[in-house]
Parts: sequence; C-alpha cells; structure tokens
Amino acid sequence: MLAALYSGGKDSTLAIHRMWEQGKRVELLITLVSENKFSYMLQRINVNWTALQAQAMGVKHAFYNTKGEKEKELVDIEDALKKYKVTELVTGAVASKYQADRINRICDGLGITHYSPLWGMDPLMELGEISAKFNAIVTQVAAEGFDDSMLGARIDERLIGKLQTLHRKYRINMSFEGGEAESFVLDAPLFKKRIVINKARKEWNGSVGAYIIEEAELAEK
Repeated sequence: MLAALYSGGKDSTLAIHRMWEQGKRVELLITLVSENKFSYMLQRINVNWTALQAQAMGVKHAFYNTKGEKEKELVDIEDALKKYKVTELVTGAVASKYQADRINRICDGLGITHYSPLWGMDPLMELGEISAKFNAIVTQVAAEGFDDSMLGARIDERLIGKLQTLHRKYRINMSFEGGEAESFVLDAPLFKKRIVINKARKEWNGSVGAYIIEEAELAEK
C-alpha cells in the first residue's frame, strides 16, 4: 500500500504529483486530525476539506484522530500506518529535519519505504511551480511581517514577491516549514475537478491569523 500523509497543503500535494510523475500511484491519503492547534508535526487548519481534495483526485482517503501532543503524536502516526497496512509512504517534507527525522524513524521501525520527493528543493523553485501549475491559497500566517491581507491569497508571482521581501527582512522560511504559514490546494494537474470555496472567514488577532473554509464544493474544470 503506497500512502501519503496528506494535509491538503502545497507540499503534500506537490509530493503526490512527483510520485505520479515517477510512475508511482498513491493509493491512500491519510490525514491526521490534531486536537492541538500548536502541533509540531501536523497541519490543522482546514484539514476536514482534504476529503474533498481526495475526491477531486480520485484517491481513497482516511482521517485519523490524534491529540497532537508533542512526541506522543508520533505514536498515533505509527498506529495509523499500521492500521492501513502501509508499505510505502510519501510525505511533503522540504526542509524540516525535525519532521523528517521522526517520520524516517517510524518508517524504519515498521519496514516502510519513505519517499520525500521535495526534500531539499529550493523554495523559489517550489513556489514557482505551485504558482504556474496549482491554485493554492494561504490559510494561516504566524510570523513577523505577515498581515491579514495574505489570508486566502493565491500563491502567485505577486505573493512570491512579498514572501521574498519578508525573507530578506525577517528571514522567514519561504517553504513555510518553520510554521510561518500554511496553505490549501484548490486545483492541481491531478485534480479531475476543482474546489470552489462558497463561504469562508478570516480570523486575525494582530499577529496570527487563519482563513477558515466553511463551505466548499467540487466544480468542473
């Protein structure tokens, strides 16, 4: 069973595309649903809509609940991989050694082959590909320099320019792997249908914000 840990964001979605390009079809998307909004390992915003993304891709999908407690959540990830009899795993890790080391440790212990097709990818190259081929939006910001205008904004050339400015000024991680931001993919080459957001709201407290999708549906491309 070739599965992917899937958050719905740009990294995990692009990683799945990379595997398809290599002739390896992902059979199952596993989304860990964390109770802890400050999880070190897992994205939390809008993960309930990953089921719609899976439908758009025509791939089986499963939710797995976790309290999201630091280090203990690794046991839940391991249990999820056991439950679904995963033999090969895809993740969207780009630069986070913290996450990659822990997933590698779990996979080694279970005899699972771990693929990280984006590992070490230049952030500008990744963002450029997302801008050109995907419709992906920013769904959370949590770093100095970000503001609420970025919430719900599409990752395009204009946004990439803003991120470059923030990187020069504040040294943010442009891949968002330092927890600076999160994203959600509405359309991609593998999507048979696109996702349309019918209702959403912004939450902003002056330094941290989220774009919460409340209603969405699939539409023809």
